[in-house]
Amino acid sequence: MSDDAGKWRRIGDRLRQAREYLELKQEEAAKVDAVELARFAEVYRQSIEALSGTLETPPLPESVQALARAATKLSADDRDELLRFAEFLQTRSPRSVDRG
Repeated sequence: MSDDAGKWRRIGDRLRQAREYLELKQEEAAKVDAVELARFAEVYRQSIEALSGTLETPPLPESVQALARAATKLSADDRDELLRFAEFLQTRSPRSVDRG
């Protein structure tokens, strides 16, 4: 596989992961007016750097991803409450460093 083909495959993989993270169907993502990376970044709520692979970020544990997906469906007040609860959990004595 050529270097360019590998880059496009990795971009496609990141777009798929971002779409799946937001629980969008391919048909919903295809409603984007232009096939520009900037529009995909807007739709997928990701930076262009994250989608293009120039910004490497470590993958989040599945439990954190599930929590984030659930939080997006909450009201702003409930998200604030969830954040306060997370901050409370961080201040108490740790039971385990990596609970994933």
